[in-house]
Amino acid sequence: QVQLVESGGGLVQAGDSLRLSCAASGRTFSSYAMGWFRQAPGKEREFVGGISWSDNPYYAGSVKGRFTISRDNAKNTVYLQMNSLKPEDTAVYYCAADSRTFVQLMRVPEYWGQGTQVTVSS
Repeated sequence: QVQLVESGGGLVQAGDSLRLSCAASGRTFSSYAMGWFRQAPGKEREFVGGISWSDNPYYAGSVKGRFTISRDNAKNTVYLQMNSLKPEDTAVYYCAADSRTFVQLMRVPEYWGQGTQVTVSS
């Protein structure tokens, strides 16, 4: 079992930056694919980006070039650095983990965090 705890959300203005963190429990963190999803009010949850156990990142088109995902296996933590934030980035951001494959992480992750709110004002 893996527990995920997000932090770092908040209220920022358009153009600002924010870094989210996700701390994971468990001794096999380095072998998990990790990812971030978001859900805006009235919309379905969507994949934002992820990073494989081999440290290869992948991003949704809407955030590519603005968001960066990284992981620190020594700290069991994955990060989402968000730059040039836009009002449409406003959502609850969820951390996710999967021990199987990166594709399965993108589809239906095994584990979810509780989420952290990010609000971008115009």
